[in-house]
Amino acid sequence: MDAHELHPDPARDGGARHARPEGIVVGVDGSDHGQCALVWAAREAERRRRPLHIVTAYSVPIFAASGLDGGYATVDDSVIREGAEAILQHAVDKVAGYNINVSASVENGDASGVLLDLSESAELLVFGTRGRGGFVGRLLGSVSSALPAHAKCPTVTVPLICSDRLGETTQDKHIRAEQAKAGHGPVEQVVAVGVDGSEQARVAVLEAAEQAERLGAPLRVICAVPQYSGSLAWVPAPLDREALFADIQVQLKAGVAWLQSHFPRLAIETRLLDGSPVDVLVEASRHVELIVVGTRGRGGFTGMLLGSTSDGVLHHAKSPVMVVPDREDPRLADRASFGPMLGAS
Repeated sequence: MDAHELHPDPARDGGARHARPEGIVVGVDGSDHGQCALVWAAREAERRRRPLHIVTAYSVPIFAASGLDGGYATVDDSVIREGAEAILQHAVDKVAGYNINVSASVENGDASGVLLDLSESAELLVFGTRGRGGFVGRLLGSVSSALPAHAKCPTVTVPLICSDRLGETTQDKHIRAEQAKAGHGPVEQVVAVGVDGSEQARVAVLEAAEQAERLGAPLRVICAVPQYSGSLAWVPAPLDREALFADIQVQLKAGVAWLQSHFPRLAIETRLLDGSPVDVLVEASRHVELIVVGTRGRGGFTGMLLGSTSDGVLHHAKSPVMVVPDREDPRLADRASFGPMLGAS
């Protein structure tokens, strides 16, 4: 692969489709959010020694004509495409200093659909929390909500507040004010993962452990236990809640023993915390390199960590968030032999 390879649009080269990208795929749209995602993705590609593919997507808008014929008028595709190509070239130039193979393509189509299609072959999809509107855009925005739930590979969403961590600057006055207000000090080189006893969470833990090993960082396993609500409101809280915490702690310890068997050199710590999973993980994101969650979890009073919670974390986290899709992993087969599991009946 050439170090800086720009792929033409299939429509422009007689329909010949370039090879599907592997490695790290990052979506850009010219916004500050896209630039943050690009820098994070380039660093990750360098860590993994994997190629980086940069993509931007656009679609040609159609406007209702004002004439009596009731027809439609379209915007000249070439003008829009030139703008997309300029954004892409700027992105390629920005990562020129990284020791990675880079390819790039402009795709014609809905950004969510384009990236979802690329997730079939990608190792990781990276994008910002939101982007610009307009003809070239909508690559981030709605994409950052839609993709984690449907992508076939893990996704990483990089919020703009991380720009200072990545050596980037932003002109967004609200983000700059938030950065100044946060004042959270140095970030620990830690990967944190949320668990709730679901199989999806265990898959996320394995991915988080691999990421921690790549970073040479410890793994922090976080389990949040919200207050009783609804049908459980009748439970006599103090004694039963203490017993619940003690039971979960035993199960977390068994989970760590299982994880350590697959990652013997990885430093692993657990945190069992009282509170809303969203609040707990968002607070944790202020101090760690990465938060990892699964796409969905289980209900119940130890749960709701994933699903709606992962969406809440995505929208409020102060660090990049990796969402790991549910998938089969042979390492899950021996978990039960290490002791009781969260969520097991």
